[in-house]
Amino acid sequence: MKSDSLKKGMNNAPHRALYHALGLTEEEIDRPLVGIVSSYNEIVPGHMNLDKIVDAVKLGVAMAGGTPIVFPAIAVCDGIAMGHTGMKYSLVTRDLIADSTEAMAMAHGFDALVMVPNCDKNVPGLLMAAARLNLPTVFVSGGPMLAGHVDGAKTSFSSISEAVGAFNAGKISKEKLYEYECKTCPTCGSCSGMYTANSMNCLTEALGMGLRGNGTIPAVYSARIELAKHAGMAVMEMLRKDIRPRDIMTKDAIMNALTVDMALGCSTNSMLHLPAIAHECGIEINLDIANQISEKTPNLCHLAPAGRTYIEELDEAGGVYAVMNELNKKGLIHTDCMTVTGKTVGENIEGCVNLNHDVIRPIDHPYSETGGIAVLRGNLAPEGSVVKRSAVLPEMLVHEGPARVFDCEEDAQAAINAGKIVPGDVVVIRYEGPKGGPGMREMLNPTSSIMGMGLGNSVALITDGRFSGATRGACVGHITPEAASGGLIGVVEEGDIISINIPENTIELKVDEAILAERKKNFVPKTKPLSGYLKRYAALVSGGASGAILN
Repeated sequence: MKSDSLKKGMNNAPHRALYHALGLTEEEIDRPLVGIVSSYNEIVPGHMNLDKIVDAVKLGVAMAGGTPIVFPAIAVCDGIAMGHTGMKYSLVTRDLIADSTEAMAMAHGFDALVMVPNCDKNVPGLLMAAARLNLPTVFVSGGPMLAGHVDGAKTSFSSISEAVGAFNAGKISKEKLYEYECKTCPTCGSCSGMYTANSMNCLTEALGMGLRGNGTIPAVYSARIELAKHAGMAVMEMLRKDIRPRDIMTKDAIMNALTVDMALGCSTNSMLHLPAIAHECGIEINLDIANQISEKTPNLCHLAPAGRTYIEELDEAGGVYAVMNELNKKGLIHTDCMTVTGKTVGENIEGCVNLNHDVIRPIDHPYSETGGIAVLRGNLAPEGSVVKRSAVLPEMLVHEGPARVFDCEEDAQAAINAGKIVPGDVVVIRYEGPKGGPGMREMLNPTSSIMGMGLGNSVALITDGRFSGATRGACVGHITPEAASGGLIGVVEEGDIISINIPENTIELKVDEAILAERKKNFVPKTKPLSGYLKRYAALVSGGASGAILN
């Protein structure tokens, strides 16, 4: 065992003295030391129940013969950070989480790990750490929030965001907005639609790093506690069998995750996180692979914000394994990949039946024959851009209109609120990329305002920033190269015609090449005064198309 180098022999008496200072008995010291990485805090609704999950994991580890020891990971609530400077500190925590977990695990010689994340950056950050450390590791999340209810209809976080737009447009009263405020997010857990947190927790199952139900069992269900106990037991079995993350997160497993991503219609943020996770595994993937997989993968789910079903209903319908079983009917899943269960993907999903064809469409009757995410290229995004195709209204799959240009989210939001955006427009928000933001802020407030004001069927939005999983509509993000790196988005001018064709995977600035050449010759990207972690991050981060990894 790795920890034996700290525990065994006379020369390690000082280490053992400190274990005794922790109150550990001789019996506990002699067992495998299992680090429980807890993202618990009291500011993120998706994390406020993680103390219960951690306690259950500890019990599972102890029952299976290990010694559980808890250490923390930070977490930012994207919803609370949204729309202000705080959102610059969301994506950047992914690397802080990976780095700090690596440091804690290596410094203390743990034999195995159980990761207990839930919300947006914690899951990919801890998957990155798991790949780096390559210790036997299991993931168990805190689970999704139950949907809220307003006027007899289910609601989620996107509902309150769009309600603000409806209020500003005079479509609902102050009293109705307050009702949404009070009823939209009724329980602890990750927000109830197929947003980034739930996307990544579901994809952890598809990767093979989480047990069945990790992505879908609601946070408030007792089954979540049982799952956590089983996760603690599973990591001890992995340790005995010497099954490690890089045995699980192979290239075929990454392809499985991308395939399930397309079928579920996950958040566009998965197109940042999966390349970053793959990179830590020594696997390089580019955005072209996403379109190749999308071309052959049907979209089987329209979960909020794309539709009116929620994660709790996906769980009742059979969960991620049922989706994978549907996909496997057409041979779209690599079934021989190893998983944290000690069994292959094929063994895991065998007999996992789709129990509700309204929630998970059968493979021969999908929402669309192509996947839920599309990568667009063209002169505006030669290195790629990303759109959640499954959440775009049919009439907006092809759109051409004049650019309305803003150099930050706040300016765009002010224009939308003031009624200055009209049908046909293409809102351009730049200098919000990984370097230019820095931190690649999510544009949920502008996109929700556009939808809430009734402009979702006539206005598109593009950005070198990114989107919340709660965003829906013709919203194209991750424009790469970004404005701060000299990308063409930096020279777009008010009134320029922009053409978006999602079925053809293209995005073009329709300006004469000679004019563009003159603009580029005189273009100097804008800079911002930076300090602290954001200054270091901006200096090291790559573009959105490569996963915003740190070089």
